[in-house]
This record gives sequence, C-alpha cells and structure tokens, in this order.
Amino acid sequence: MTTLLYDGSFDGLFTAIFEVFEYRYKDVEIMSKVRFHQENIFAEIHEVITQIDKSERVLNKLEQNIGKSGIHQLLKVFLSEDIELENLILSAVKQSIRHPDENILQNFADSDILKISKICKSVDRERHRMTAFVRFEKMQDDVFFAKIAPDFNVIPLIRKHFKDRYQDQKWMIYDLRRNYGLLYDLNTCDFFYPDERIDLNKYHEKFHDQEKNYQSLWQRYFTKTNIVERKNLKLHIQHVPRRYWKYLTEKS
Repeated sequence: MTTLLYDGSFDGLFTAIFEVFEYRYKDVEIMSKVRFHQENIFAEIHEVITQIDKSERVLNKLEQNIGKSGIHQLLKVFLSEDIELENLILSAVKQSIRHPDENILQNFADSDILKISKICKSVDRERHRMTAFVRFEKMQDDVFFAKIAPDFNVIPLIRKHFKDRYQDQKWMIYDLRRNYGLLYDLNTCDFFYPDERIDLNKYHEKFHDQEKNYQSLWQRYFTKTNIVERKNLKLHIQHVPRRYWKYLTEKS
C-alpha cells in the first residue's frame, strides 16, 4: 500500500492523482496531510508537492471525457469534506480514463459513482439553503456582515450568487466552522482568511446605529404576519431546519 499525502488543496489532490498514473501505483490511497493518521505501519508514504501544470493536465483530460459539468460535480465532492472524497474522485478519474467515450458519472450501478451522486445532491441542497438563509447585519463601517456554519464547504459555490445579487453594497460572509469567508468591496469579490477567529461575543458592539432598529422592525413584521391558528411547526422545520435558526434575525 502506498499513501500519497497532499496539502489539502484542489490542485494538490489532482497533482496526487497525476502522480498515481505517473509512478504507476496500483495499491494506493490519497490523504490530506491535515487528516492523516498513519494506521498501516507498512504503508509507503509519498509526499506530493502541488504542481499546477500536473493538476491542469488531469483536469483538461477530464473535461474532454466528462465535460465541465462533470468536473463541477467532482469539485462538489471535494468541498463536501467527506472522509472518502480523495479516493472517490480517484475512482472517478480512473473510470474516465478507462472509458473515455462514456460519461462515467451516469453509471449509478457503480458504488463509487452512486455515492458521488448522493454527495452532490447533499452539497447542492446546502448551497441552496445558504442562498436562502443568509442574514446580513450592517456594521459601523457600512459593510454588511453575515455569519454561517454550513455542513459542507459551500462558500466557493455561493460566491457568484451573492456577487451578482448584491453589487451595490459592501458585504462579508464568514464561515464560523472553517474560519474564512468572502469579502466584496464593490470592485472585487475575494476570499479572506483572518489570523484569528472573529469574536462573536463582541461583534455586536460594532453594529451600525440603524442595525438594531432594522432587526426590531423585521422581528415585529415576522411576528405580526404570523397566523397562530395556522401554525404548522413540522412543515416549518421541514423548510427551515432548526440548525439554521440561530443565524436568522427573525428567530432571535
């Protein structure tokens, strides 16, 4: 058994996949250095140095076989942070190389492809919910700030949606679990990585003077439009799961 260790990046993973073919490894597994714990003391360790040219060669070949939509599916598997993501993607690449004329991602008879499909559906569901449940709060510097904690790393997947929808204001979306986010300054929309986690116990002190009024008005509207006699909590939770409530202004 040979274990290929990569740096945890998307390009690092596809560099590792390139080297699986380059060195003709047979019995192999790929693991991120972040999650690596050597269980098999007899495994040979191969450390992968990320090389963009190697990654692009694999991705270009994949694009010919499964198209950009297929690569996007593999990206969602990568962002799912599933414990088996590396070897699922490696399996898909191997099958694509063996059957270049087929869209192997439609072969649901294969257990790996079926799991890839299920993961993509889960990630898509979480991405959709993030576009629906994000609540911005206006800060003193006129930046609108939103905090999220999705089950999957969907920040890269919601970037275009928010950039296109909110072009006339500065905003930040911060992932509490992964300690990074998106920052839009009216010109560019880039990822940001704070040195320390944002202190949520103190960030309320930086609210704009208008923010508490906005929140109060929204909560009052939410209360007044609610029809108690037609309350259906089961249906409500189905559409707005409880785990999102703590980030919704109307649920405060």
